[in-house]
Amino acid sequence: MAFCPNCGAQVTGSFCPNCGTAISGGAAGGTGAYAPTTTPVVRAPGLTENVASALCYLFGFITGIIFLVIAPYNTNRTVRFHAFQSIFASIALIILRIILGIFMGMMFALHSWWLGYMIYRLFDILVFLAWLYMMYTAYSNKKVKLPVIGDLAEKQA
Repeated sequence: MAFCPNCGAQVTGSFCPNCGTAISGGAAGGTGAYAPTTTPVVRAPGLTENVASALCYLFGFITGIIFLVIAPYNTNRTVRFHAFQSIFASIALIILRIILGIFMGMMFALHSWWLGYMIYRLFDILVFLAWLYMMYTAYSNKKVKLPVIGDLAEKQA
């Protein structure tokens, strides 16, 4: 009995009826027919580790939670690290935005609203650049740990 070296299907002639690969050694049962000794490799569809890691940061804690729930990625230590770091960074940003909102309210009360506005816009630009950097480094298979948050994420992963 011969098996296709490409897809592992049973072959009765010189070509695989499933994928059309030529079988060396002639017909089935002849000498030299390919008989696999291992199970054929089946590749699971999905994202590679670096793409999944980068996507953890795409929508903050939402995509972080999604990648912690989806089956093939929730067992990968690298993807889990980036997912937890994304979740913790999102929570920290929410807290910082609340604090900056209070600060901007105080600046408005002091008739220096423009200073509070400029600080808030500068904060937004820095967050955007950090977001791009984290996605790029995760995609490049580099592990960048944010201060405090990175250590917490590593313990959870």
